[in-house]
Formats: sequence, structure tokens, C-alpha cells
Amino acid sequence: MNDPTTLLFDPGAADAPQAAYRQIRSECPVARVPGSAGDQTVYLASYEDVIWALRHPEVFSSAPGAVDIGQDQPLIPLQVDPPDHAKYRRMLDPEFSPKRMLELEPDVRVLVNQIIDGFVGRGECEFHEEFATPLPSAIFLRLMGLPQSDLATLLQWRDDTIRPDTDDPEEAARIRAAVGPKISAYFTEQLDARRKTPDDGLLSRIAVGEVDGRPLTQDEMLGTCHLLLIAGLDTVTATLDCMVGYLALHPEERRRLVEDSTLVDGTVEELLRWETPVPMLPRVIRQDATIGGVDIKAGDGCMVLVGAANGDEGEFDSAHIVDFEREANRHLAFGAGPHRCLGSHFARLELRVAIEEFHRRIPDYRIAEGAEIHYSAGIRQASQLPLVW
Repeated sequence: MNDPTTLLFDPGAADAPQAAYRQIRSECPVARVPGSAGDQTVYLASYEDVIWALRHPEVFSSAPGAVDIGQDQPLIPLQVDPPDHAKYRRMLDPEFSPKRMLELEPDVRVLVNQIIDGFVGRGECEFHEEFATPLPSAIFLRLMGLPQSDLATLLQWRDDTIRPDTDDPEEAARIRAAVGPKISAYFTEQLDARRKTPDDGLLSRIAVGEVDGRPLTQDEMLGTCHLLLIAGLDTVTATLDCMVGYLALHPEERRRLVEDSTLVDGTVEELLRWETPVPMLPRVIRQDATIGGVDIKAGDGCMVLVGAANGDEGEFDSAHIVDFEREANRHLAFGAGPHRCLGSHFARLELRVAIEEFHRRIPDYRIAEGAEIHYSAGIRQASQLPLVW
């Protein structure tokens, strides 16, 4: 096999991708695959090659061209490579620092329990709709200082951007192109309002933000807001789906977690490794190079398969086993290098508190009889996750 796409994009691959990852690592850890338009896309699957690519953005660039989701400006700081990347991180990193996240924990814990209160007495819930979606959404809106009443619109824009409701690539591009200006117009209005009447939300600080001693331009503000919207409303939802879906199907491991709360942190890290909700990261190649014995060319696209890398036996002892007490878990679920996820501490806070409180309140649950659980490709979000207890 020299083309991993048949495995990666098989309709059922997102439901249980580990077997596909294993075959790709074994048979084509580096593949350069021709596209329909005469272009080439490189796929990297081994831990060694993936982490090298993530640490060398001068070769594997994240700048515009790597991905287009319909926005008019670069997503900041994701689509800005070093050295300019650093100036945006200096502005934003303090907003997502471990210290800042620790300050948020009491509010997050209260919110988690308020959501659980809404269904715990029923003995059932649709986990994706009733917990995994509203929890990070409410936290994101509070962090940004946006009204809860806007959530339905923002979620629709998120879905139109990440997973348009069509199998036609041209129609998907049209949907993304249509929603991008709506997001920009929304945040333009919100930023204008915060300049006139600031509050304690992150959006107010972006509205008066500076880099290199100068005010942010409007495009820089909108690019930052656009990225925060997509990341804040989607990836933690998908991660909660993946984690609780796994625990529902593995009651013995779930019981260990319930009986020993010190395993919560290890559970979160190991399920980030095993499930890898964002399994591939797009890049564009800026320089000719050789990686894994394969020549790659400037202008090639690239998919960095962090999901496959997270199962590499060369990096993880007994990589095929889920171990909540795994030591030195250097998984790549948050990426690596300069573009390592800005919100990783924020995500860990949400996931840790959610897993801890959900299992304190509802320790024994299962997937509803007859339900089929399927995950979307790209970002592995469940279409449904009905639980009963």
C-alpha cells in the first residue's frame, strides 16, 4: 500500500481508527499521493516524522494555503509561522496560562454540576447534545464575554465551517465561503461594542490588544476571534464524546476510574492519546526535503497524522494497550512545536473537571440498547451518544 487515503477516509474509519493507523505506520509511514488536480499530498504517520514536521514550520508550514475554512483573514496564531507567530502567542498565552485556568476551575465545576442536574434524575441523557455540546460552549461564551443567547447561531456557523452538511466538496466550499463573512460581521459588531463598553471577557482584551507595541489591526482581531470560535466550540465537545464513548464501552476500566479519582489526569491524557479527537493536521510544504526516505517538494500539501503517531510502538511502550497509569505520556493530541495548541491548558481543565464530576455523579452507565455510535471524519465528534444508567 502506498496510498493511505483509502484507509483514512473509509466511512467507518473514524469510529475505530487504530487498525488503520497501525497498517499505515507499517506499510507507508511516509506517502506522497497524487491528487485529482495534479497536486501532491504527503502523509506522515510515524511519531518520529510527525514530531519533526511539527517542530519545523519552515518546511511544514501552517500558514494560509494549508487549510481554507472560508475566512477572509489568517486564523491567528494558527496560520502565522515563526518568527511572527511568537508575537501573537506572547499576547494570547497569558489568557490561557495554567494560573489563569486554575482561577476558572471553581466556576467550571459549578457549571458541570448544573448541567448534570438537568438529567441525572431521568436515568438517561443524550450525552453529545446534553453535556458534551453545552459544557464547552457555555464556558467559551463566558470566557469571551458573549451572550448565551447567541449560542445556537454560533454552533450552526461552527458546523457549517467544520462539517458542512454535504458530501459534495464544491458545495462544502460554497457553504464555508458563505458563512465566513457572517462570522466576521458578527465579531466586527461585538468588537466595536467592547471598545465602547469593555467588560472582563477576553473579547474586550482582544479589542484593545497590541502586538509589537502597536494596536491589532481589524483583520488580526477577526482572525483571532474566528480561530477561537472554531476551537472553543468544537474540539472539547469532540473529545468528551470520544472519552465517554470509550468509557461506556469499557466498564472495567471505568470502574477503576470511579474507585480511584487519582486516575483522572492519567485517564484524560491516555484517552487523548488513544482516541486523538483531532487526528490529522494540515500543512503545506515550503521547502524541498527528504523525510523517511521520501522526497517531498515545495508546494505539496501535507497531512500530519498525529492520531497514527500516538499509537507508534517506537515511542509508546505497549502502545496498543490503554493504560491510565502510563508514564511519560508524550502524546501529540495537542500538536507540538511552535504551533502547539494555544488552549491545551483550557481543554485539560474542562476535560478533567467534566470526567471527574460526571463519574462522581453517574458512576455506572452504558450506551442505550440498539444505538449505533458513529464519529465524523476530520474531527471525531459523535453523531449521537445516548447513555442510560
